[in-house]
Amino acid sequence: MSKNKMSRKDFLSLSAIAGVSTLVGSSTLMTSCGEKGPVYTPLKQPGEYYVPVLNDKADDGKELKAGVIGCGGRGSGAIYNLLAAANGIKVTALGDTFADRLNGLKNSLAKNGQVVADENCFVGFDAYKKVIDSGVDMVIIATPPAFRPLHFQYATQKGVHSFLEKPIAVDPKGYRTIMATAKQAQAKNLSVVCGTQRHHQRPYVEAYQKIQEGLIGEITGGNVYWNQSMLWYRDRQPQWTDTEWMIRDWVNWKWLSGDHIVEQHVHNIDVFLWMSGLKPVKATAFGGRHRRVTGDQYDMFSVDFEMENGIHMHSMCRQINGCSNNIGEFIQGTKGSWNSYNHEIKDLDGNVIWKFDEEAAKAQFEQHNPYVLEHVDWVNHIRKGTMHDEATECGISCLAGVMGRESAYTGASVTWDEMSQSPLDYLAEFKQELGKQDMEKCVVPTPGK
Repeated sequence: MSKNKMSRKDFLSLSAIAGVSTLVGSSTLMTSCGEKGPVYTPLKQPGEYYVPVLNDKADDGKELKAGVIGCGGRGSGAIYNLLAAANGIKVTALGDTFADRLNGLKNSLAKNGQVVADENCFVGFDAYKKVIDSGVDMVIIATPPAFRPLHFQYATQKGVHSFLEKPIAVDPKGYRTIMATAKQAQAKNLSVVCGTQRHHQRPYVEAYQKIQEGLIGEITGGNVYWNQSMLWYRDRQPQWTDTEWMIRDWVNWKWLSGDHIVEQHVHNIDVFLWMSGLKPVKATAFGGRHRRVTGDQYDMFSVDFEMENGIHMHSMCRQINGCSNNIGEFIQGTKGSWNSYNHEIKDLDGNVIWKFDEEAAKAQFEQHNPYVLEHVDWVNHIRKGTMHDEATECGISCLAGVMGRESAYTGASVTWDEMSQSPLDYLAEFKQELGKQDMEKCVVPTPGK
């Protein structure tokens, strides 16, 4: 629990008024200046945008039964994040394509006091239905991304609250399913949270507030990056079928992951769309494959996104060993700029006018892990009976990544309207069974064809 009874809203308001380490100097952003300090022209008024309440732990309430669909690394991590986020959570059902993955999580949970009955452990492509139908209140959906729209749709039909690991769609068909299902979830008063955890990361949330309050002025552009070393891969084993190999090595196959611009770089693209409130209308990109070991996707992308008001955002991502790494975001405005590297805002003269006060946050809160805090927000909405929709915003960010990917794959500029209406459906191209696949479909795209 938090160390005192002051709410986050009160804390942030007090900090803004008192200028305690949040506004650290005079600002050229001010529209007027008097004894009370600078006044800013907000991009949005309070109440027009969502700010989560990031207490250390969710409010206590009724016991909630949770299920996990996808028991690998992220599904296992997410259920432990949920257990750290709230009291009164009972894990009652598990599902995975593979028994070894399921049993690994089942045994781990048992050692930590969460015993899942054998009759509620399900293996196979239809395991998601059995988990959802077992009587859970909430479900973590952490299967390979291609399956998430289908699983979210079924959970919503059954009235179950969903946590969707990102990305939540890898193609236009999946995007449209997500957007339609999100509307259904709203109508059913469900709480849906996505794994774009920067929306629950204290420095990002406070920066978002400051940008909406007008500290950098009107947004004029930005740059977002996720450049890192090669990601993990799985060598094929003799006993594995085509499908089993690809699912176990899913992060390297475009039909399952959406390629790393969608699977990983969606975080950074999403930050710009979230902060700006804009969506792209056109993407012009290039990319390539140089050193990837398995799969059929690229290992680098560079995208120019034109936004709906005419400004541009540059996106860059790479997964190659031995290169410069860079993970973060920069946004420029008419009066200043924000960056996620130092979590600070500068005016046009380079003066720091706001910086996230880490020490003040540590004095106020004990929990700072955004992977836990996103579940705090999820549980609070469920227990309060209030609808919460993160799927719509995340779906838009995913389709933006798909736009960049398809532009790089083809060499052509791609518009939002073209991509949102495209019939492209990766899941339909492969058999949903653990057997042979048409591996000739798995070719590295060549631009210009």
